Amino acid sequence: AMARFLAAALLAAAVMPLVHALKLGRAPGIHIYDTTLRDGSQAQGVSFTVDDKLRIARRLADFGVAYIEGGFPGGLEKDKEFFSRACAELPQHAVDRLVAFGMTRRAGIAAEEDAQLRALVESGAKCVTLVAKSSAFHVREFLRVDETENVNMIKDSLRFLKEHGLEVMVDLEHFFDGLRDDPAF
Repeated sequence: AMARFLAAALLAAAVMPLVHALKLGRAPGIHIYDTTLRDGSQAQGVSFTVDDKLRIARRLADFGVAYIEGGFPGGLEKDKEFFSRACAELPQHAVDRLVAFGMTRRAGIAAEEDAQLRALVESGAKCVTLVAKSSAFHVREFLRVDETENVNMIKDSLRFLKEHGLEVMVDLEHFFDGLRDDPAF
């Protein structure tokens, strides 16, 4: 019990100054990326309304969270509505922190023709996170394309989004599995 108490006290002593610095915007080089509005809503029994998501986004922005992942506007109508309402209803400091989540372009089509990528651009978010396969196994078995096409899908998607002035982050799905199974990929 004493070891747990000491560990908690040490953690609090280390974390609280960071939390205070983040609130004041004085933590250079540290940017919190929050996925509550997308990942958090996937937990069993959790279903945020658009109003819930707007309230949470405002609080996260007020706290100083740098990136607030708002959802998947290219696949979910509720998330499309969230981005539309957020851009109209939230204060600018909150809108500036919103991140739209999506996927790379589909195989065999140009990025400009991919409806999901266009939805990311049209979401109003200034930042986008793309999930991209980084395991050769997943590329072959789930995307059903070769590794060259997968890389082209990533590059084309990045180019398209950057041409629209967006900040882009890439979530390399299954990275460590892919590294373990095929380090050359």
